[in-house]
Amino acid sequence: MTDHPRVSIGMPVYNGQNFIVETLESLLAQSYTDFELIICDNASTDGTEAICHDYATRDPRIRYHRNETNIGAPANYNLCFELARGEYFKWAAHDDLCAPTFLERCVEVLDRDPHVVLAYTQAKAIDDKGKVVKIYPGKHHFNAPEPRVRFYEYVLDPHPVVAVFGLMRRETLGHTRLIGKYAGSDRPLLSEMSLLGKFYEVPEHLFFYRFHEAQSWGGNKSAHAQQAWYDARRAGKITFPQWRLLREHIRSIERSPVGLQDRVACYLYMGYWMLKNRRRLGQNLLLRDV
Repeated sequence: MTDHPRVSIGMPVYNGQNFIVETLESLLAQSYTDFELIICDNASTDGTEAICHDYATRDPRIRYHRNETNIGAPANYNLCFELARGEYFKWAAHDDLCAPTFLERCVEVLDRDPHVVLAYTQAKAIDDKGKVVKIYPGKHHFNAPEPRVRFYEYVLDPHPVVAVFGLMRRETLGHTRLIGKYAGSDRPLLSEMSLLGKFYEVPEHLFFYRFHEAQSWGGNKSAHAQQAWYDARRAGKITFPQWRLLREHIRSIERSPVGLQDRVACYLYMGYWMLKNRRRLGQNLLLRDV
């Protein structure tokens, strides 16, 4: 492996022995090979450390970093980015899978069009056994030249959020707030990225997003439990998750370099977002969704 791989893959993990072997195998089998795989182990207490050490000794593309203490999921995600050296960067959850040509297709897009800041592929959802349980619909305006159109696509019609596991220009990602310490912070990250450049959705199902009860929102976790995953210091405290998302999407607009027309349109879209989410916003205020 060179000292300057073109692609950096950051894998944050905590107690991931359930799926990490399968995920590592899918990443190491990529047809595009000029990458480094940075594993940030958040002080796991299961067999994750031993598994990662074993793989790191067998493949020089793997860099294993273990935190002395659990620093929280968002900080661990962002640490992966801070340790990255590649021109392009991708987060990889320890439980998701990529088809062998995932990186190859995404690199082709970013190399071809300098205005694209994030390339990802269409996706399927799989269960804990690897069985496909859902096929996600594709986006329609991901590559629109108008920032306001892209913003609408990923804020007003946000599902799925698999784009956050796409391949991004590291320099562009570095201008964002990265992953925040609040539930759903991947959504404002995408809204901010959408205002910094075009996205591209490769029309092939090369990403497999795994559903299982141990993930941050799996098993019908309460908003309290989800918030604790993002910030353990707020475990058990009252939260206002929908209002926080509103605030952070607005911050995405405030921080962006877009012109007046796009900026005004995005603010208006957030008014529509409030209308669509008025029930959840109201529940937050009534402390029913905390």
